[in-house]
Amino acid sequence: MVWVFALLGLVILLLAGDALVKGAVNLSLRIGIPALIVSLTIVAFGTSAPELLISIKAALDGAPGIALGNVVGSNTANVLLVLGVPGMIALMHTSGCDTRKSYVQMIGASLLFIALAFRGVFDWIAGLVLLLVLAAILLTQIVDALAHRRQGIAAAEDEEEPEGADPDMPWWKICLYLALGLVGLPLGADLLVDSSVQIARMFGVSETVIGLTLVALGTSLPELATTVMAALRRQADVALGNVIGSNMFNLLAIIGVASLITPIEVDPEFLTFDLWVMLAASAILVPFVFLKRDLGRGWGVALTALYLTYIAAVLI
Repeated sequence: MVWVFALLGLVILLLAGDALVKGAVNLSLRIGIPALIVSLTIVAFGTSAPELLISIKAALDGAPGIALGNVVGSNTANVLLVLGVPGMIALMHTSGCDTRKSYVQMIGASLLFIALAFRGVFDWIAGLVLLLVLAAILLTQIVDALAHRRQGIAAAEDEEEPEGADPDMPWWKICLYLALGLVGLPLGADLLVDSSVQIARMFGVSETVIGLTLVALGTSLPELATTVMAALRRQADVALGNVIGSNMFNLLAIIGVASLITPIEVDPEFLTFDLWVMLAASAILVPFVFLKRDLGRGWGVALTALYLTYIAAVLI
């Protein structure tokens, strides 16, 4: 039954996160917040809500391995699996994407995260640093987006509604989505974290391993689904941008907020292996970001194989 509860918790988390995004987006648009700001902030935070609740719950329950493993494992999976699987399905013309600035910001966030991890604990000081960096990055993104709008460069993109927007959504439905999200997220987090701890004890593995594998893979499913659809629609910029943006939010927002609520101790395993795998996986994106390479089937197979190798190494 523990596996059933873990799966149920994951499903509730994903559905509740989607409901929260829809409710928050439409509430924000109704009260007059511009669609551009909603897309860059509320949608980004909303889609990271499941990971945030898991990390907070795990840390409060004395399972820091799950809290950190969720983030580090998700970032590794986002590059190797979330880009690898779509690459095997359809050629992604990443050569036409300009994600250099966002990518440099992601690498900077990764290096900052690793440096703070060597302090041995993510406390309120580390959390404050991470959130300040996130605020600075969001500010530059908003300024850049507004500049592009004024210059008419991104007029087509600006006309698009943010994810989950429905101009005709009634107030009762907005409130229902918000309620489902706010109730479902902690419930799903409770089920998934508690079940994950039990699974770790059943198989005699550490909570860190469960966080890096089962929990991280589960919370990366929305990104995988989004990227597969983007690949099928030949939207390489969406696929690459989704991975880079998700990784930045995982490091800065999730651990930033969670460590303000309760200190998160760093397992030595992270310092000797997993953090460096995460950084190496991020570095693999250099050919697609700077060298204008397309992500084809060969790359897709290689990235997926690397992820499976990493999972095997963690489990063994």
